[in-house]
Amino acid sequence: MRAVIIANGVIDGFLPVIFPEDIVIAVDGGLRHCLKLKLHPHTLIGDMDSLSSEEIEAATRSGIRIRRYPARKDYTDMELALHSVRSMGADDIVLMGALGARWDMTIANIMLLAAPELAGCRVRILDGMQEISLVRGGETRRFEGNVGDLLSLIPLRTDAQNVCVTGLEYPLCGETLHFSATRGISNVFRDQTATVFLEEGLMLCVIQHFAEGI
Repeated sequence: MRAVIIANGVIDGFLPVIFPEDIVIAVDGGLRHCLKLKLHPHTLIGDMDSLSSEEIEAATRSGIRIRRYPARKDYTDMELALHSVRSMGADDIVLMGALGARWDMTIANIMLLAAPELAGCRVRILDGMQEISLVRGGETRRFEGNVGDLLSLIPLRTDAQNVCVTGLEYPLCGETLHFSATRGISNVFRDQTATVFLEEGLMLCVIQHFAEGI
């Protein structure tokens, strides 16, 4: 099952990746993005501090399920939305509007990719022409792109052990990418498919697409 979570950050060019069968979740002010894109979300989640009472009432009248939380809580609205879609059985999750001007929220949203409950799921943050996902130890991930697109591998928390890639300009096979070092930045797609294997650790994978199609 695929879920699309739309938050209040920057979004651009996302209509091609939203399908009629997707479960769409609006996170607080992300409701406005949904309305502009003519999407009818399944659920509106959050403390609603970014929406007016009129907007919330209009959402209720339109049949959108409202899950309102107090402003004083231990989870961000995005984390609550992820809990919700996982409880529905979603294992393919797209996050939109997860990046923006607030660096604390942006970094926190990226770090949510490493949540234990998301292990085994396909989770991506899309922001215009960029795509962010996570590779966990023991996984082989397949990524789609165009020749010339960039793929960067960024270790999290500790070194990434025994990294192997195919389909990229700069070869890595059995390599260690060190935490806080930059060796994995800006590899280049040689074909439309690249694979990344990681034996141990965690890595962010950031793809810069130079043509539409994510």
